[in-house]
Amino acid sequence: MSSRPDALPPANPQKLRTGLSRVWHAAGYSLEGLRAGWGETAFRQESMAALVLLPLAFWIGRGWVQVALLAGSVLLVMIVELLNTGLEAVVDRIGPEWHDLSKRAKDMGSAAVLLALLLALGIWTAAIVERFAG
Repeated sequence: MSSRPDALPPANPQKLRTGLSRVWHAAGYSLEGLRAGWGETAFRQESMAALVLLPLAFWIGRGWVQVALLAGSVLLVMIVELLNTGLEAVVDRIGPEWHDLSKRAKDMGSAAVLLALLLALGIWTAAIVERFAG
C-alpha cells in the first residue's frame, strides 16, 4: 500500500492483513477452496484415486526421485483440476449465454486436465514397467 495520503485503500480489506494473521486466513481460504473442489465430481474421483496412488508411490518408486515424480504427478492432476474448476466458475459467473471465448477458455482448461492426466499416466507406466520388468 502506498504511503501517499491520496492513495485509495485496497478494494478488499483482507489485503491489509500481515504476518501470521494473513497466513492463518490464507489457510482458511485454501481449505474453503478444497471444500468447493470436493463438490465437483471429477475432483472427488481424483481425490479417491490419490488416496490409493499416493501410498502406492512409496512402494513402486525406487528412490526419492521416483516417489516424488509419482506423487507429484498425482497432485498435479488435482491442482490442474482445481484451476480448471475455478476457470469454469469465472466463465459461468460472467454469463450463462454461449460465447466463443467462453467455450475456448473452458476447452483449454479441460485440455490442461487431459495433459496432466497423460503426464501422470506416462510417469506411472514407466515406473511400473521399471519396477516389475527390471
